[in-house]
Amino acid sequence: MKIENKTVWITGASSGIGRALAIEMSNYNTDLILSAITDEELVEVTDICTKNGAKCFPIAFDLGSSESINNAIEKVFEAHPQIDILVNNGGISQRAYAVDTDFNVDRKIMEINFFAAVSLTKAVLPKMVEQKSGHLVAVSSISGKFGFPLRSAYAASKFAIVGFFETLYFELKQYNINVSLIFPGRVNTNISKNALLKDGSVYGKMDDGQAGGISAEKCAKQIIKAIQRNKKETLIGGKELLMVYIKRFFPSLFNKIVNKIKPT
Repeated sequence: MKIENKTVWITGASSGIGRALAIEMSNYNTDLILSAITDEELVEVTDICTKNGAKCFPIAFDLGSSESINNAIEKVFEAHPQIDILVNNGGISQRAYAVDTDFNVDRKIMEINFFAAVSLTKAVLPKMVEQKSGHLVAVSSISGKFGFPLRSAYAASKFAIVGFFETLYFELKQYNINVSLIFPGRVNTNISKNALLKDGSVYGKMDDGQAGGISAEKCAKQIIKAIQRNKKETLIGGKELLMVYIKRFFPSLFNKIVNKIKPT
C-alpha cells in the first residue's frame, strides 16, 4: 500500500499516537481526515499538517455516540466519497477493578474502543469493495493479547478489535483490501491520564510505565511501515512486548509475573 496521494481518515488525531501519525502522514502529500471529540483539539494538528503540505478536513465527533458518528460519516462522505485508508485509533483506557466498575463505564469503553471502529469500518467498506482497494488499520494494544489488572473492559474491547479485524483480514482478501492490526505496548501519551475510574471519572495521572515508553513519533513511523508493507500484525514498544511471547510459550511463568506486578 502506497500512502502518497491517498485519502486517510484518522480517529483520535488530536493527541498521542493519532496526532503523531497525522503529522507523519502529512509528509506524504496525503488528503487527511482528522477526527477528535472537539474542534478545539484539532486546531493545532490541522495547522501543522497543512503546513507540511497535506490537505486537511478536520471533523469533530464523539466516538461514544452513534448519532454523532453517523452525522460525521455523512459530512465526511460529502467531502470525500472515497477513503483509501481508515485508521481506527481513537480510544480510552481504564484504571479500576472489574468488581468495582460501574457497568455504564464498561459499556462506554466498549462503545468508544470497539463499536465506533466497527461503525466507521462498515461505513467505508462498501466503497472499498466497489473500488477493490483500501486499507483498514485497527490500533489494538498488547492488552489485546493478554488481560491485566485494572483493565478488564479495556482489554475486552481490544480483544474484540482483534477478533473483528482478523476476520475482516480473511474476508476482504478477495476484494484486494488490506487489514493491519497494531499492538502498541508502552507509548508515552496521555492515555493513562485520560483513563476512566470505576465511576467514570478521569484517572488524571501518568503511569510510570507510560512515562517510560517509546515516543508517539516512533510509534507512528512503525505504523506507517506496517501499512506500507501490508503487515497483518505489528507489535510496537519496548521490553514489555516480551510478555506477549512469554504468555504464548510459557503461560505458567506469565501468570507468576503478572501476579507479582503492582497494577497501575
